[in-house]
Formats: sequence, structure tokens, C-alpha cells
Amino acid sequence: MGIGIVLLLWAVVGTVVAAIGAVTLGWITAALTRRVANNRRKVIVAASLFPLVCLGWGGAMFVFQAVVNEGLLHRDLGLGDTWHAPLPNGYQIMMIDVTDQGWVYNPKTQSGSGVGEQEDAVAGVRNLQVAGRYILGGTDSKSFEHLGQDSNQVDAYFILDTQVGKQTKFQSYDALGRRAVELGIELNLQPINAVYSKFRFSWFDVFAGLLFCVPPVIGGLVLIGWIVRLRRTRMLVPRIA
Repeated sequence: MGIGIVLLLWAVVGTVVAAIGAVTLGWITAALTRRVANNRRKVIVAASLFPLVCLGWGGAMFVFQAVVNEGLLHRDLGLGDTWHAPLPNGYQIMMIDVTDQGWVYNPKTQSGSGVGEQEDAVAGVRNLQVAGRYILGGTDSKSFEHLGQDSNQVDAYFILDTQVGKQTKFQSYDALGRRAVELGIELNLQPINAVYSKFRFSWFDVFAGLLFCVPPVIGGLVLIGWIVRLRRTRMLVPRIA
């Protein structure tokens, strides 16, 4: 599903939920502040607008983190059908449509927006390990045919030297293991999505998450405090027989 459709879907769902929340909070606030003389209308309006303001804030924070992650940190924005993250040796890991296989490549040597298979780029990667200057992995030569089948087939292996941009291919796991021992590497291949998760998330995502949650929580507490204070004055309004 393309990023545009995903964003549109979330916008529609968010608007519907915010609208329901606005009506519900407005009704609850009106009920809680019955017989309050001053500022009752203001607090009802504030409560009704609160979910819509939260929706706008959430949308703004999503755009903010998307710009930083994509433009500065070279990570995906968290939605859509493409996932990518930088590896510590300057290479990138990328998955499209599925998360059980993908690419490992050097973005500096790729031309255009796509990724082409070349000496420093490997397609159909299912298992992966990053060990300093080396990237080790297992590949599926029929990955395109197995797309979306949740297949774990691996029929070849590789070691990619990121400093010289050259890869060495192996026909068996044992052959890969022997070469890894020669390089002083303890072989520990992991699924590509596990390696992606390790390098995708950074301190910025924690910061963006706090920025997304804390202001609405504070706003909600302020609104609750306002309603509580007004309720304490409601008995000052004489009841009409």
C-alpha cells in the first residue's frame, strides 16, 4: 500500500475518531458543569476542541519526525511499504512490500531513486550480520518469485567488504563460516527485519515520541483541573423550583 493511501486512511480514521471524541467530551463536560455560572461555555468549547487540537498536533509531529528521519537521519518515516535504515559502516538496509527479504547497498554509489544490483549491493537478502567493516548474509536467488510467500529459503551466502565495496559469494553456510573464522568473526546471522529494527530506531524516535505524547497529556490534565474547579462552584447557582 502506497504512502499516500496510508496517510489518507489515517487522516480519515483520525478525523472520525476526533469528531466522536469532540462530541463525547463536550457532552460529558456539559453534564459535569451543570449549574455552573461562570466560564461553563468556555470549558465546554475547550473540551470539544481538545480532540481536534490533539489530531492537529499529532499530524504536525508526524510531519516533523518524517522530515528529520528521511532528510537528516536517512531512515524511513514509519509508514508505507518501504523500510530502510543506515548501517554503521555507511551502507543501507532496505525492504519493500515485505519484511523477510531486502537489499543491502551503498547509497553513495547508486544512481537514481532505485537500487541496482552491483558489486557493493546485494539483493534478496534474508539473513544478515554486521561485523565492523564486513556485512555477512544469506540470500535467496528466487526472492522475487517467493515475494509475499513468507519463505525462509536461502541458497547462497556472501561477505561484503564495505571498505573496498567488494563481495565474496559462498555456496554453503559452512563455507561462509570458515571464511568468517579466518576474519575473526563469530558467525551469527539474524533475520533481516531483526537487523533493521536494531538500526532503525534512535534517540530521536524517543524524543519525537515524548513530543507527541507529553503536550496532549498536559493539556488533558489542565482541562480536567479546570472542570474540577468549576464543579466546586456549581452549588452557588440557586436551583429553580
